[in-house]
Amino acid sequence: MKPIIGVMPLWDEEKDSICMLPGYMDGIREAGGLPFIFPLTEDAGDLERLVSMCRGILLTGGQDVAPEIYHEAPLEGLIEGCVLRDRMERIVLKAALERDLPVLGICRGIQFINAALGGTLFQDLPLQHPSEVCHRQKPPYDEPAHTVQVLPGTPLSDCLKAEEISVNSCHHQAVKDLAPGLEAMAVSPDGLTEALWKPDCRFLWAVQWHPEFSHLRDENSRKIFQAFIASAQE
Repeated sequence: MKPIIGVMPLWDEEKDSICMLPGYMDGIREAGGLPFIFPLTEDAGDLERLVSMCRGILLTGGQDVAPEIYHEAPLEGLIEGCVLRDRMERIVLKAALERDLPVLGICRGIQFINAALGGTLFQDLPLQHPSEVCHRQKPPYDEPAHTVQVLPGTPLSDCLKAEEISVNSCHHQAVKDLAPGLEAMAVSPDGLTEALWKPDCRFLWAVQWHPEFSHLRDENSRKIFQAFIASAQE
């Protein structure tokens, strides 16, 4: 049977509505999973019940992670967050880790995982980590924006069989200090953590780039979804 994968909803503040990019759902389905979108709620009982129905959890992109999570004051005028989603994903991530469910984080997902587990973030890369590397590309988003070095001896290296890959990129926040227990799997030319994992979990991977946009044309993006779903099938 196809493993059921819970997907965190995107929030459209202007339309006062949850929404979803098809690439998240398509990437899961094409890798052999059955995705469904969680409601946006902080009801712990409902969320824990939904998590118990899943074989894996996908933390999607979206609004900025609130600096309060990593005990910093927000930089004025730079943070566009969703407090309800932050609260919700704290509950979901905790429940998933308690069950040792496979978790994949994408873009905001890598940032949230790192912050929730005790790490810190750059709140705004242009201000706090200026670089010539393009971290916030313009459309089309399935085109590569820069390269990353895949660190040897990591699960990502085993998966992709590559020392360097090209990735797309669309973010202004990023991992700063890694949370205790997390390890880097890839780094950008300007030294940012672009992928991480948690060695004591069955599968907790996160990437800063966007395989949901590039999976149709990029084999490496498909391999990441495939590794996630393969773990959920174990």
